Amino acid sequence: MKLTLSEVKNNPQIINFIQQTEKYLNALGYTDHGFRHLDIVVERAIQIAKSIGLPQRQGELAAIAGYCHDMGNFLGRSQHHYWAAMLFSQVFIGQLAADELSTIMQAIVSHDKNELKLVNKVSAILILADKSDVHRSRVISAERGHFHQDIHDRVNYASTWNKLEIDRRKKQIILKIKIDAQVAEPIDYFEIFIDRMTFCRSAAKFLGYQFVLIINNFKLS
Repeated sequence: MKLTLSEVKNNPQIINFIQQTEKYLNALGYTDHGFRHLDIVVERAIQIAKSIGLPQRQGELAAIAGYCHDMGNFLGRSQHHYWAAMLFSQVFIGQLAADELSTIMQAIVSHDKNELKLVNKVSAILILADKSDVHRSRVISAERGHFHQDIHDRVNYASTWNKLEIDRRKKQIILKIKIDAQVAEPIDYFEIFIDRMTFCRSAAKFLGYQFVLIINNFKLS
């Protein structure tokens, strides 16, 4: 039994969960956690797995986890990672091997868990793919400067470009971001996303890599 990414993306229950999450988080004024974000996470998960030389199936498992990791938000934001893992198991139990099911569930839970303890590469890949999506297209607000109260909007809106690169020779996973200083200063990014960057460092280290962040050509590692 090998559940594919295509089967997951075309599953009507998964589609509905994601649609309900978009509706719920839009009402709360959160940044995008819908199809746009999920497609980017899927693409980056596959990119990371391939670039560090993992088997194709591990990359697909990370992509499946990436596509489903936020779909529990419509049941509650604070525990959304647990809800998403449970929903995934209810939909797909019996459709893939037990070890793959548990790996995907664990990755979904680990992507937003403060007491982070990584035990598989799929989880590490998902964290990097998810936390690296910082861009103004995630901001739901219609007008520049008219942001919701959540400061995440302002910092995301300030990010005009980002790119995730993997240097296999130097063993580095590099996130490059360009920030419009008229909207937010680079220091604002660190104040808001320090937990996110800590997650990325832990994930990269688990994969045997160093996480490097470059903002406006200023390098931090």
